[in-house]
Amino acid sequence: MKILASLALAAVSVTSAHAAIPVYGFFVKNTYPHDPQAFTQGLFFKDGHLYESTGQKGHSSLRKVDLKTGKVLQKKDLADEYFGEGSTAIGDTIVGLTWQSNVGFLFDAKTFALKGRFNYKGEGWGLASDAKHVYMSDGTNEIRVLEPETLDEQRRIRVTAEGKPITQLNELEIVDGQIFANVWGTDVIARIDPETGNVVGWIDCTGLLPPDQRGTTNPDAVLNGIAYEPKQHRLYVTGKLWPKLFEIELVPIKRP
Repeated sequence: MKILASLALAAVSVTSAHAAIPVYGFFVKNTYPHDPQAFTQGLFFKDGHLYESTGQKGHSSLRKVDLKTGKVLQKKDLADEYFGEGSTAIGDTIVGLTWQSNVGFLFDAKTFALKGRFNYKGEGWGLASDAKHVYMSDGTNEIRVLEPETLDEQRRIRVTAEGKPITQLNELEIVDGQIFANVWGTDVIARIDPETGNVVGWIDCTGLLPPDQRGTTNPDAVLNGIAYEPKQHRLYVTGKLWPKLFEIELVPIKRP
């Protein structure tokens, strides 16, 4: 029995025959190059193009990336004082967070020119958006729901699995009405109902890119980065400092 290695997921087993929450494995449909220097924080599609935000002070950036080659087509560096975090698109604006600076940035989606900034309390981790809301994680078991135009906080979603709070929620993506969230430090993605905060599925990505194939001994080179292309219903994942990005198809794991 494999126990998920996270404080957030203590005592939760992805293969337990008694688990009520469905567990999904994956099938790799395509593999693409990914910049092994990119400390991936945010990953999303806009108008068919792939965008990525990266972290670490002195290396944080917003990028437009060619999916097939991994080539960076457009790039905006953040000032060295900022540790970049999650990002998402709202109309013709790309919103990006920083980790502990309590400030986020608004960029023109076409030119990457800085349009403005906003402030928030606490840490910034992941971002995602749909037609009505912006969702923000901060490393806790709460996902903040922001108003898209003002980015003012409206409410919080408390994320739980069978009554237990799930913390360390990191990069976010909206996939067919659910919030997909990387659980920091694990090979696991939580599928969250945004109305109730209940985890309605686990995605176990163990073996997608084993540590000895990541090309680095950096302990932070973990699974992080989820992008969904809704028109083609294609799901992509990668990790921090990973040399590869994967298109995957989810496969339900049958319990004995």
